[in-house]
Amino acid sequence: MSKTVDEYIIRNKQWQEELIYLRGLLATSELQETIKWGFPVYTLDNKNVVGLGAFKSYFGLWFFQGVFLKDVKNRLVTADGSAQGMRQWRFNSFDEIEEDLVLAYIQEAIDNQKAGKMIKPQKKEIVMPEELQAALDEDAILYEAFEAFSHSKKREFAEHILNAKRVETKKARLEKMKPLILAGVGLHDRYRK
Repeated sequence: MSKTVDEYIIRNKQWQEELIYLRGLLATSELQETIKWGFPVYTLDNKNVVGLGAFKSYFGLWFFQGVFLKDVKNRLVTADGSAQGMRQWRFNSFDEIEEDLVLAYIQEAIDNQKAGKMIKPQKKEIVMPEELQAALDEDAILYEAFEAFSHSKKREFAEHILNAKRVETKKARLEKMKPLILAGVGLHDRYRK
């Protein structure tokens, strides 16, 4: 993981010239340069606007709220199958960089950020397994401890039981998670830092 943008560019020898050039274009904007997740990210008021990245077969920009860009030249692709708002502009060579167009997309992304255009992540609904619901209904203390968790941690517990195929496995998982719930410890907390 790179700790600085310079380090990131040095590590990506294949696309160094291209990354330096795109970084220079981004530097002409009002965005602030930082590193997040080991990648160069450009922010406005601490909100992610544009990222810069290099991969084996391409380099490019990603726009965190790219879904709102007009993309009149059809340069953007969905970053991955599940990205709601993010869009990427992938380049395969230096010659594909159209400076004026890149600057226009960057400015539009900035304008959209200032206008507050953003996709808000939607909470996934919790599908409560019968076994967990029964345990919560029978034990008021367990119920109160469970209700103290965030929506996402409740969903992790529920999904852990739902993902078991056999009834015996569901029951075993429930018994293992009861002490965690009572202690206020999330199912995956030991893996988080």
